[in-house]
Amino acid sequence: MSGVQAVIRPAAVLPERAAQLIMSALNGQDVSRGGIWNTTTTLWQRYDRPWDGPLGSRGNSVLIGSIAVIYGTPTRGSITVYRAAVTGEGLALGWTTDALCDEAFAYAGLTLASCPRAALQQPPRRDPFRPHADDAAVTENSDNSVISVAGTAAARH
Repeated sequence: MSGVQAVIRPAAVLPERAAQLIMSALNGQDVSRGGIWNTTTTLWQRYDRPWDGPLGSRGNSVLIGSIAVIYGTPTRGSITVYRAAVTGEGLALGWTTDALCDEAFAYAGLTLASCPRAALQQPPRRDPFRPHADDAAVTENSDNSVISVAGTAAARH
């Protein structure tokens, strides 16, 4: 059975205090110490049970799903959550991407639905990197001569 992935749009933004509470709880629930979460700086993984393999390896533990995060954006102490995925095994156990996020966010009293969202910026009216006939750019060379560019033609003055 294949899994399911959801891109979270607009991205969920965990404010600084919520981020601290969640990170503290997830670290306290680390799979290597008898918990069910494995966290890195870019990914939070939920397992069905603590890791029980030799030398602290995964062993018989099954990955339920993952949450993709970016630390320190949009502000230094916040965390942006932009993607969640549930494995086929997680789906078979009844997990959804929303439920996965909700479990992690609950440590701060949040759900995916109640979490603040990133502000979406309006796209530019036109591509700023594409030249337009009505645009003219003037630059100065190292020899102080000026090059005027209009459209694709350039003339040296």
